Amino acid sequence: MKNLPYIISGVAVLALIIVLAVVYGGFGGGDNGGRGSGDVVSGDVQKVVLSFKNGNYYPNTVTVEAGKPVQLSLDSSVGGCYRSFTIRQLGVAKYLASPSNSVTFTPSKGTYRFACSMGMGTGTLVAE
Repeated sequence: MKNLPYIISGVAVLALIIVLAVVYGGFGGGDNGGRGSGDVVSGDVQKVVLSFKNGNYYPNTVTVEAGKPVQLSLDSSVGGCYRSFTIRQLGVAKYLASPSNSVTFTPSKGTYRFACSMGMGTGTLVAE
């Protein structure tokens, strides 16, 4: 019975790890619905799809054409607070509840930080 507190602590830590893995979409990778994550599909609107990999947005740096609208969405691997997407410098703040939701914005030339609303997941958008 001396070891009971250690056993309880170990079980609690394991349970916490499992809960966090479920909330944040697993331990990496994920299904991106067949679309190339982070690939910029150009046309009238540049379409960008971000995934969740290794505890962060993937890809972590996205390059787009400045002055041209960007439509950004998150694939099904993204979960938790990472679905609350922000680019504060551009006034972008939207909860993207599912892969069919997106946010559209037009960046000027520059480098912009993006993040979840809690600042846990981050990345960089480069508009050239």
